[in-house]
Amino acid sequence: MGNRTAPDNGREIVRLENARKVYQMGTEEVHALAGVNVTFEKGDFWAIMGPSGSGKSTMMNVLGCLDRLTSGSYYLEDKDVSKLDDDALSELRLRYLGFIFQSFNLIPQLSVQRNIELPLYYLGWDAIRSAQRARELAEEVGLGDRLHHRPTELSGGQMQRVAIARALANDPQVIFADEPTGNLDSATGVQIMDLLAKLNKLGKTIVMVTHEPDIAAYAHSRLHMMDGNIDRIEGSHASNENSPKHLAGHREPAAS
Repeated sequence: MGNRTAPDNGREIVRLENARKVYQMGTEEVHALAGVNVTFEKGDFWAIMGPSGSGKSTMMNVLGCLDRLTSGSYYLEDKDVSKLDDDALSELRLRYLGFIFQSFNLIPQLSVQRNIELPLYYLGWDAIRSAQRARELAEEVGLGDRLHHRPTELSGGQMQRVAIARALANDPQVIFADEPTGNLDSATGVQIMDLLAKLNKLGKTIVMVTHEPDIAAYAHSRLHMMDGNIDRIEGSHASNENSPKHLAGHREPAAS
């Protein structure tokens, strides 16, 4: 499915350094990210968790190059993307990143095949090659018989599978999933998470925002946000000296 190379764990792919994002709300400044330092390695599967207003969605938007830092740096495979202009960021998103959204973000007027092909159109692929890639991906997510259906003719789980196939079209370096099961029933959510886990085993790096502990349990590590800082780490990176909780920006408990 997609890139079938073995996971290259241990090589840094994403890094935030002293990442700050400040929003001006009237006369008040809201520090959505308050000096976060975090590193994700190739082949990782992370869940970002936290209450509303904790900074998890802001972190996802920054990592996905959908929003800019107020200060600090963001490195994607050692390239400082925080200094790129809007056109360069769009090109980077198109070529290196994949996105899966809670609301699917499919275009209702287009067929399953055309929705999957959309990133390839912007990458300049020819029609024959794009169609072949879309068919292959539709088969891999179990929708080979739905290529000519429109999103309104699909179930929620099927629409999310289309969204996953579209996210894989450009063979991305990192897949960002924002509440990927939020609009699905529990059984369908398990199917989607099984699919993401399979992609991760095939080498894809996945960073997911979720508020559901059972969904977060699919990830190797869970990063909990609070008040724009990293509160704690659970899972395989919890005791790693290079994990986010050991870096500046981790919120230590107050002394008693």
